[in-house]
Amino acid sequence: MTTTERPERSVPKPVFTDAEAGAREFPDSGASARRYNYYKPAKRKQTHYEDVTVDVQPDPRHYLSQGWIYGFADGSAGYPLTWTKLKAWGVDRPEPERFPGSGGKGYEWPAHGWHEFRDPNEEWELTFYRYNANVVRQVNQNIENARNAKAFEQWTPNWIQFVERNVGAWMHIEHILGLYVFAACNRSGPTNMHNTAMAVNSMHKIRFAQDLALYNLTLTEEIEGFDGTAHLEAWNSDPEWQGVRKVTEALTAVDDDWGESIFATNVVFEPLLGELFRSNLVMQAAAGNGDFVTPTVMGAAEFDFAQRDLRWTQACFGPLTQDKEFADHNKDLMQGWLSHWVPQAIEAARVLQPIWSLPDAKPPRFEDSLDRAKSRFSGIVTDLGLSVPKELSQ
Repeated sequence: MTTTERPERSVPKPVFTDAEAGAREFPDSGASARRYNYYKPAKRKQTHYEDVTVDVQPDPRHYLSQGWIYGFADGSAGYPLTWTKLKAWGVDRPEPERFPGSGGKGYEWPAHGWHEFRDPNEEWELTFYRYNANVVRQVNQNIENARNAKAFEQWTPNWIQFVERNVGAWMHIEHILGLYVFAACNRSGPTNMHNTAMAVNSMHKIRFAQDLALYNLTLTEEIEGFDGTAHLEAWNSDPEWQGVRKVTEALTAVDDDWGESIFATNVVFEPLLGELFRSNLVMQAAAGNGDFVTPTVMGAAEFDFAQRDLRWTQACFGPLTQDKEFADHNKDLMQGWLSHWVPQAIEAARVLQPIWSLPDAKPPRFEDSLDRAKSRFSGIVTDLGLSVPKELSQ
């Protein structure tokens, strides 16, 4: 029996072009590297926050060599940088051309200035759940202690009516801003760091709206004659609330610009209307009318904004006024937003003025409260590198 050698088969040989997955070599790609680092940390060492947010949202300008894998009906793809009129350095550079053998080489990280943003609160999923759980736990404990101590029996009749109508009306604002401004903008940011901060801001608002709704139910049970539905009539019909309602609903209708939506809400609306009502009215007047509970509920929301939401907003917009390419463009744009929104906020504040006279124990004068709000707003604007608009004097 004889055998013949099988001839060698002709099959295509693999040809490596350096475009395949895993081809890119990083300084810390070796087996001895303790941490995988594909970005430049804001400080000496990368943080857990950066690990779970930075470049989680990919960018074809950097290393996404195949381009976006999804798009929209109008032809835009991924996370368009044109979803705000604001600009950060590098956004006008074209996306790198990709072709076989190019190795997927893009721009060095960061590909553009938007990627330099870091949330100073370092918020991500775990920190968000922990923080809100702690706030809800503390608010619930305060309310339960008040129930056990029969503290609600100390409220004056006019204050009961004030809370059921006006404090109750504020839950509509928090719900609208949380759901239709911050949650609506959450998908629009240019990086995952921006979108995570917006999502957390959204949940702060929605949680506070729920805090007020549950508080309203508790007061309905604890205070005889408390009308838990009065806030609906106040929000829909009371003349004092229609100015604030108009501005709130206008914020949900900003034309396709997440930057203006967030800027107008956190830089203009919150100090000139939000803190005006929460800090300079409710929290000032409550104790004199026998109420030591409502300020603790309101205070949780004040901490949300003053210590967390405003911090990330300043870190987001402040560097844009000093951008190495688009500082003048961004300043002019934001000054225009101030000139547009500040008059609306001041007008709404003055329409709200009559409710300052409703409690038996009066808060500080409305004009004094408004001056405090204006001073607070001026400080925020100055810190951002902008000029206080002349419309503030209205």
